[in-house]
Amino acid sequence: MAKIAIDGPAGAGKSTIAKAVAKELGWIYVDTGAMYRAIGLAALREGIVIKEQISEIEAMLPEIELRLRYENSVQRILLNGEDVSEAIRTPEASVAASDVSAIPAVRAAMLTQQRNIAEQENVVMDGRDIGTVVLPDAELKVFLTASAHARAKRRCKELMEKGQQVVFADVLKDIEYRDKQDSGRAVAPLQQAEDAILVDTTHLTLEQSIESVMNLVRTKL
Repeated sequence: MAKIAIDGPAGAGKSTIAKAVAKELGWIYVDTGAMYRAIGLAALREGIVIKEQISEIEAMLPEIELRLRYENSVQRILLNGEDVSEAIRTPEASVAASDVSAIPAVRAAMLTQQRNIAEQENVVMDGRDIGTVVLPDAELKVFLTASAHARAKRRCKELMEKGQQVVFADVLKDIEYRDKQDSGRAVAPLQQAEDAILVDTTHLTLEQSIESVMNLVRTKL
């Protein structure tokens, strides 16, 4: 099975671009961030203070069933049978995802699931450690980035289009928090794989960003 790994910080456009690339190729798109968001959401619903109650998170893991379902090539994520694809997209779930992703037991559980999917399908997988840890043998590795300000503007637009009330300063703060958390964690930190190709989307439109990655796909695969 062929694999494309797309990594990068929060709000860099990974999910949107990865979806577009997967659709163009007719491959399966795997949003690993949604898996961590679902774990974070489960913790929030249980009232767990993630950074202070790691043992409670670990104890919760065996009771969690995550399933990916595809509708018209769009990934939906089910948490214990409930479709939480929209519920995991709040700023609170975003921060919770970053916090739970720093827990080794959580990453180990997700790693197994993610690799199993890649063994069965041609995949475009995005996340923070896909090229470095999850799929180190991927045929193409892309590291997407953009300035924090640009990423916060995009995230605000995305949330407002979904009807959520957001404040730019709060979204920027969350982005900067996730950057620090994701890059500084001890287990599988966010970093560019040595053989990954850097694509900075700060000054690119979405269409230009997608075309930049598709050009790499045409060259590499």
